[in-house]
Amino acid sequence: MHREADDNERETRSGRNIIEIIRTMRAELRKSDRKVADVVLKDPQRILNATVGETATFAEVSQPTVLRFAMAIGCKGFQDFKIRLAQSLAFGTPATHSVLLETDDPETVAEKIFEYTMTSLDWARSHLDRAALHKAIDILANARTIEFFGFGASGIVAHDAQQKFPLFGVPCGAQLDSHQQIMIASMMKQGDVAFVISNTGTTRSIIEIARIARANGAAVICLTGSDSPLASYCDVALIVETLENTNMYTPTISRIAALVVIDILSTSVAMRRPLEDQARFHNMKRQLSDMRKVQTI
Repeated sequence: MHREADDNERETRSGRNIIEIIRTMRAELRKSDRKVADVVLKDPQRILNATVGETATFAEVSQPTVLRFAMAIGCKGFQDFKIRLAQSLAFGTPATHSVLLETDDPETVAEKIFEYTMTSLDWARSHLDRAALHKAIDILANARTIEFFGFGASGIVAHDAQQKFPLFGVPCGAQLDSHQQIMIASMMKQGDVAFVISNTGTTRSIIEIARIARANGAAVICLTGSDSPLASYCDVALIVETLENTNMYTPTISRIAALVVIDILSTSVAMRRPLEDQARFHNMKRQLSDMRKVQTI
């Protein structure tokens, strides 16, 4: 039974970026295995070209420890580990290399943040469920009204969405106060859409809002960072998985990725609007452009 569970866990990990697996599992590893993990995270390119013996020398451990490390992180052996390491490096700069240090100069900070953001967005793009995206667009395009709900960083995303969607003929709101959220969710009905945003998907008040809105007949879409408890209360779950890192100096990539998904949704809905609605939108853009122009005397 334990062997079967281990095999299932290994299979689950097989589709993930191996460098991120090492980073998240590091604290769980044996002390000697952590030495191997540290040399991999410090310079994965060097390990990619190293033998088992060379890796053992770099980490100051035995060769059996290197082999045990590979198995501990879900690989079938050292060669499988190197194949998956190569895939991770081909994917882009590992997020672990983008963690900022107090000793970094401004140029290094800029390079790390750009690399971290681009790599994480690419990861989110490759894992986004296209079928769920299409279903969410269908629901939003036919909505009578849309209410966006979120707290904290998710509230910023909700405000951004509320700014975009009214431009395409859909009355919208963005509720951030918990009491107001409950009031609005309780008044929603069939034809309305509740769009709930929570990266963790475990915030009790957001889950309750999804439950109330759905019970009243509204369609519920959630934008969350994993297959979280919130997803089970929604008609469509948009899971935006990112290489999030809680280091105090690391930018919040989950919010950036969520904003990108909002852009995808709002643009897709706009493209379904009748030509006269699109004409009004383009006219609005021209008026904004004229307002921004510097008047010369």
